[in-house]
Amino acid sequence: MRSTEEKIKRKVISVVIIVAILSTMAGCGKSQSRKEPITLTIWHVYGGQTDSPLNDLIDEFNGTEGKKEGIKIQVGMVSNTNTIHEEVLKAANKDPGAAKLPDLFISYPKTVLAMNDSGILADYHDYFSENELKDFIPEFLKEGEIDGRLLVFPVAKSTEILFVNKTIFDRFSADTGASMEQLTTWEDLFDLSDTYYEWSDAQTPDVEGDGKSMFVHDYHFNYFQVGVESLGTDFFNGDKIVYDTSEFGQVWEPYARAAIEGGIWLNEGYATEPLRTGESIVSVASSASVLYYEDIVTYSDNRSEPIEIIARPVPVFKNGGKLVMQRGAGICLTKSDPEREEAAAKFVKWLTEPEKNVQFVTSVGYMPVTEKAFELLPEAINNLTNEKYKSLYQAFIDTQNEYTFYCAPQMDSYLDSEMKFEKNIRMKLTSARKRYMNNEADIETLVWDTFQEFSDSME
Repeated sequence: MRSTEEKIKRKVISVVIIVAILSTMAGCGKSQSRKEPITLTIWHVYGGQTDSPLNDLIDEFNGTEGKKEGIKIQVGMVSNTNTIHEEVLKAANKDPGAAKLPDLFISYPKTVLAMNDSGILADYHDYFSENELKDFIPEFLKEGEIDGRLLVFPVAKSTEILFVNKTIFDRFSADTGASMEQLTTWEDLFDLSDTYYEWSDAQTPDVEGDGKSMFVHDYHFNYFQVGVESLGTDFFNGDKIVYDTSEFGQVWEPYARAAIEGGIWLNEGYATEPLRTGESIVSVASSASVLYYEDIVTYSDNRSEPIEIIARPVPVFKNGGKLVMQRGAGICLTKSDPEREEAAAKFVKWLTEPEKNVQFVTSVGYMPVTEKAFELLPEAINNLTNEKYKSLYQAFIDTQNEYTFYCAPQMDSYLDSEMKFEKNIRMKLTSARKRYMNNEADIETLVWDTFQEFSDSME
C-alpha cells in the first residue's frame, strides 16, 4: 500500500518538474526571440535623412544586437538641434498638432529645462549600474544630470572649433602678409577682419563697398559668456547677465568694432552658409559642424572652386585664460513602460561601447564619452583618410591639452536669455552697421552707443 502511494507521489513530482521546466523554456524562448520586435523611434541631428553616420550604425544595430534582442530602432527625424528642440517642446507640452514624443531624442539640457514637466523622461540611473557609469567621463555625465536625475545621456561630446577656408586665406596672406597665427587671439582676429574687408573690397575696384566679412560666429552668446568668464569674472549673477563690468566691456569693444566696420557676418543662420558661398572665410562653430563644411565654394555669380578647410583651437583673449565651451547633446529617454525603456537603454549602451563609440564619433566630428574610448582615439585618428577630419582631431588634441572646458549653468531662464541675446545682438549691431555706412556717426560713438542700446534692450 505504502509502495503504491510512494509511486503516485513520485509521478506527481515528476509531472510538476516537467511542467516547470517547459514553462521556463517557453519563457526563455520568448525573451530571446520575440515574434515581433519592440520598435523604438529616435530623433537625432547626426547628418541628413539619407546620409547619416548614425543611421548607418542604427542599421548595423538592427541587423546584429537588435535582431538578437528583439529591438528595432526606427529613425523618425534627422534635423538640426534648433528644430528638434522646438519639436520636442511642442510634443512634450502636447501642443495642438504636435507629433508624438519619440522614445529617444537628441537634446541639450536646456531643452529639458524648458519643459513644463521633465518627469516625462526616464532616469538613466534606473538602467545603468554605478559600475557601468564609472566608465564614463564624469564631467560629461554631470552635464546631463538635472535635479539629481540623469536625463541627458552622453553619447558624443564636442567643443567649439575655429574653421578656416585656407585656400582663400592663403591668397589674402600672400597679398597682405596676414598670418594664420593672427587667428590665435580675439584681438588680432578682429583687427585682421578689418584688413580682410578692405582687401576683399579691392578685388572688385569697379564696385564700391562690396567688401566681405572675414569672420562668423555660430553662437555670439557663447563668445561673450566664455570670454567674460575667461577674464576671471562671472557672466551671470544668479540668472541675470552682468553687463557693467570692465571685462564685459573688454569682450564687447573689439567685437562690436569689427561688426560695425563689416568684419563680422551678422545674418541669421549657421556659419556653414557664408563659408559655403565665400561670404566669410573664418568661423567658430561646434566641432560637429565639420559634417556641413563643404570642400567647394559656390559664389553668388555661380562660379565655384575646390577649397581646403582646416581646424584650429578657438581664439582667446591676450590676458585671459584658455577656456572653451563644452558642447554636444545627449540622448533623452521618454518614459513608456519598463520593457520599452530597457530596450532603449540597451541601444544606448551598445552605442557607447568603446570601439563602437570611437567609430561613431570620428565619423561626425565628436569626442568619445568613456575613458576606454579615449584610449582608442589616437589610433583611430591615424587611420583617418580625410584631411579635414585629421585637422579637426589635431585641433581636438590641442584643445584637450591646453584648454579648460566650460559648462554653461543649468537654470530655467538660460534658453530664454540665450535666444534674446542672439536676436538683440544681431539686430543692434546690424543697425549700427547701417548707420556707419551712412556716415551718421564715428566708430567710437557707435561702438559704445550700441552697447548701451543693447544692454538696455536686455532688461
